[in-house]
Amino acid sequence: MKIKKIHHVAIICSDYEKSKKFYTEVLGFPVLSEVYREERKSYKLDLIVHDTYQIELFSFPDPPSRPNQPEAAGLRHLAFEVDNIDEAVDELVGKDVEVEEIRIDPFTGKKFTFFKDPDGLPLELYEG
Repeated sequence: MKIKKIHHVAIICSDYEKSKKFYTEVLGFPVLSEVYREERKSYKLDLIVHDTYQIELFSFPDPPSRPNQPEAAGLRHLAFEVDNIDEAVDELVGKDVEVEEIRIDPFTGKKFTFFKDPDGLPLELYEG
């Protein structure tokens, strides 16, 4: 088997409208499609990330909470590459998103920082 690329990232949110607004209006991801699956009482929102990847945002009735410590087992965080991290941070702060202090990756010398989505999912900006 040879894996070619990441196809998509799936996120289950607790408040669909709040998360939809965050990912489309705050982060600016365009909507590819949105469907409501009556049999599951669930929305599925496909968001475009650049021109290659997509995020699938799901809603389910009463999803269980996940551990939220940065070092908990499971997916640690989702990282997005930006051209200018200072401008990206300013834009997020201007939209009332709390962003950690910008740090420098000791191995690459690149700037990065973290912030959270409405459910506390850790998201990273990494300057490419």
